[in-house]
Amino acid sequence: MQANAPIGVIDSGVGGLTVAKEIMRLLPHEKVLYIGDNARCPYGPRPQAEVRKYTWQMARALVDKNIKLLVIACNTATAATLDSLQKKLSIPVIGVIFPGARAAMKVSVTKEIAVLGTLGTVKSGAYENALKSLMSSCHIVQLACPKFVPLVESDEYEGEFAKKMVWETLGQLEQKHFDTAILGCTHYPLLQEFIQEKFGPSVTVLSSASETAKDVENHLRFQNMLAPAKRLPVHQFYTSGSTSIFETIIKKWLEIEKPIIHSIKFPQT
Repeated sequence: MQANAPIGVIDSGVGGLTVAKEIMRLLPHEKVLYIGDNARCPYGPRPQAEVRKYTWQMARALVDKNIKLLVIACNTATAATLDSLQKKLSIPVIGVIFPGARAAMKVSVTKEIAVLGTLGTVKSGAYENALKSLMSSCHIVQLACPKFVPLVESDEYEGEFAKKMVWETLGQLEQKHFDTAILGCTHYPLLQEFIQEKFGPSVTVLSSASETAKDVENHLRFQNMLAPAKRLPVHQFYTSGSTSIFETIIKKWLEIEKPIIHSIKFPQT
């Protein structure tokens, strides 16, 4: 594998762009190949077997493009598939759950932590296991937020309707005590302003994106696989859904004026 090979990033839709953005910021010479499975998003309500199948389809598509490292930039897919991908692929595979748990432990004073996630991520217990592995005595409250991903995927995450929906959902946590909230879905940072406003300044709201990017850098540095420092990469994006909505969000979130976007189809059986 060559150092100038690209990094692969996969997600159920546009949420993983939050992780891709941090990778691009931290490692500006690395080329990113991104797949968003927008046509089958959200993954959160799907059975684990289905999530594993779809995640493997995306992973194989990028392995065929000779990536040097794979990032599962989806919490639901990480919970369902990280172990099997790490065991069976010959390249490093990084998920977003442990980096998110590690980031929360770094900033939490009380070790009382809220996890906002998809139904699949919450049911898997993956964040609870990761947090408890770092400190067994920490206190965790979890909340599934199934309406958040469709808001982001439909590019309706900036208006009053989105704020109202976020605040209504988070109202379920009003009697709970925590000083840190993990955005346990990579779509949720696009709603972070509303989430932070609801929780107030006493709660630190964080995503796993920056910690995941640090893990990518550490892996590549350790393996002496960082891209040449003078390279100016051209990133490429693939979506199984609407290229127009995908392009709008990429331009807004990544500030790429003319993103290279391809359609990708996956077998339905």
